[in-house]
Amino acid sequence: MKPKTLLRFALSALIALTGAVDAIAENGPAKQLFGAQSLPTVSAPQSAGFYSKGCLAGGVALPVDGPAWQVMRLSRNRRWGHPRMIALLEKLSRDTAAKDGWPGLLVGDISQPRGGPMLTGHASHQVGLDADIWLTPMPKHRFTDEERENVAAASMLKGDTLYVDPDKWTPARTALLKRAARYPEVERIFVHPGIKKKLCDSVQGDRSWMAKIRPYWGHYYHFHVRIKCQPGSPNCKPQEPIGADDGCGKSLAWWLTDEPWKKAPEPAKPVKPKVMMLSDLPKICAQILNAPGPKSVDQVTYGVGTEVAQPAAAGVPAAAYAPEDDDLPEDVPVPGKKP
Repeated sequence: MKPKTLLRFALSALIALTGAVDAIAENGPAKQLFGAQSLPTVSAPQSAGFYSKGCLAGGVALPVDGPAWQVMRLSRNRRWGHPRMIALLEKLSRDTAAKDGWPGLLVGDISQPRGGPMLTGHASHQVGLDADIWLTPMPKHRFTDEERENVAAASMLKGDTLYVDPDKWTPARTALLKRAARYPEVERIFVHPGIKKKLCDSVQGDRSWMAKIRPYWGHYYHFHVRIKCQPGSPNCKPQEPIGADDGCGKSLAWWLTDEPWKKAPEPAKPVKPKVMMLSDLPKICAQILNAPGPKSVDQVTYGVGTEVAQPAAAGVPAAAYAPEDDDLPEDVPVPGKKP
C-alpha cells in the first residue's frame, strides 16, 4: 500500500473510531450522565417521561434553609425539582407549622438538577415531581453541614417488626400526612405499610384523604410525596388513578403477610443487571442533558434569583397510563438502614 493511501486509510479509521466513541459517550449509562450534572437547564419547566424513567428541564432548587424547613444530605445535590414541587414543599412547611404544630420539615431527596436516574438509591425521583420528607420534626437549631450529612432519621417502627411503635407515633405526624394528602396536586404519598396500618386503625371522621396514602417498601423514617404531571409537560406520563376507598382492605392486608418480604430466589444462572441507557429515556432527555445551564446556583434557587420560564402549554395531554409502582423498591424494607 502506498504511503498516501495508507495515511488516508488511517485517518478514515481514526475518524470512524472517534465517531463511535462519541456515540457511545452520548448514549452512556443514564445514571452516570445525569448524576454528573451539577446545575439544571435554564428553560421552561418540563417533566419528561415517567417518575422512574425520565428527566427534568427547568428545575429549581429548594433553598437549603427556610423559615420552616431544612434540607438534609446536601452532598447528594438532590434538592432540585419542578417549580410546582418546590412551591408545594414551601407551602406545606408553612401550613403545617401554623396549623398542625409541626415545627418544620426536614427535606430529603427531591431530584437531581436535570432529573434522570441516580447513581445510588431511588428508582423514581427522576422527573422533579417526587420528594422525601422525614418523619422527624425540624429542631429549633440550624444543622451544620456535617450534621445534615450524619444525623440519622428515626424509624417509626417497633424494633424489626412491620408495625409502628406507639411511643414514637404522634397525632402531629398524622396531621402532617393528612395536610399533604389533601393538596389537590398531590398524586400519592408512599409510607411503610405499618404506618398505613396505624392510620387505618386510628383516623376518625373524614378518611377520604387516606386513599392517597399508599403502602410501599421502606418509608419507615420518611414519607414520599408525589405530585401530578404539571402543565407544560406533554411528555410526562401520569400514573393510573388511585381507588376511591381508604386503602385499608385487602391490599394493605397483603403487605402485612410474609409474601412481600420474602427474599427473591436465586436464578439458575447469574443475571447481569440491565443498565438504563440514555437511549432508554424519552428522546428529549438527550437535549435536556446537553442544554446550557445557569451562571450560578442562585440564579435557579426558588425564591432567590429565579425567573422561572412559563410552560408553553396550558394543559397536560392525555397519555397512556404507566404501571403503578416503580421498577425497584426504593429502600430495603428492614429497619436500621441509614437514610
